Amino acid sequence: MGIATKRHVLPGFGLTIGLTLTWLTLLILIPLAGLFVKTSELTFAQFWSTVTSPRTLHALTLSFGLSFAAAVVNLVAGVIIVWALVRYRFPGRRLFDAIVDIPFALPTAVAGVALSALFSQNGWLGAPLAALGIKVAYTPLGIFIAMIFIGIPFVVRTVQPVLSDLEIELEEAATSLGANRAQIVTKVILPSLLPAILTGFALAFARAVGEYGSVIFIAGNLPNVSEIAPLLIVIRLSEFRYADATAIAVVMLIVAFIIIFILNRIQRWSQLRGAVDH
Repeated sequence: MGIATKRHVLPGFGLTIGLTLTWLTLLILIPLAGLFVKTSELTFAQFWSTVTSPRTLHALTLSFGLSFAAAVVNLVAGVIIVWALVRYRFPGRRLFDAIVDIPFALPTAVAGVALSALFSQNGWLGAPLAALGIKVAYTPLGIFIAMIFIGIPFVVRTVQPVLSDLEIELEEAATSLGANRAQIVTKVILPSLLPAILTGFALAFARAVGEYGSVIFIAGNLPNVSEIAPLLIVIRLSEFRYADATAIAVVMLIVAFIIIFILNRIQRWSQLRGAVDH
């Protein structure tokens, strides 16, 4: 008697996995491999000199630092927005829900021009802020605001369906057992939302790190002041210093991958912990 083999419920697993790996290789792995191959044209000394130059380090620090800070703001603001949209009924709720998606649909150049006009020294918001001595446009603060603008939908749309599916009966049961509001939030609601919150945070961070169009218009693009790493890569390409550009891109890729990998591990841990608790 032959050994029984496990059969999949849905047929075509071999074809599906083959197509998946093919597209993954063509669209992701080969381009990334080309990035590393082009960087290998530099000696290690040249590579190290390129990525540790003051201009490059400032651009990388600015991009990753502001992206992380913007993602933190989006995390807090996004959860509050989701809570209001899901748990409350108020006039214009559907309109506000649709407005959240505007950064998704708006071309990045249009978003950059709009933010620059809004926060310029003569803009609707820029003028009163300038009167207070706060300059937004063409400063790192402007970059920070642009990153918040383009990242907020990722948190909202990731957390919203999870909170919508969260049964209110769980909160009522916790209340009947004597839990106060703070305990319900920290022991019932947040553990259920944590994986989605971390996913939204990672997506907002990744979008902000790689954002170019909406940032360059409000950044001012001053070296060692408001120059982001993607812009520096474009500058190096325009100077035909392709290996230098790919060297900066490789550093961005590695750092972004490490951060997102850590966030995914934390997300996986929270999911497993939630499964055990339930």
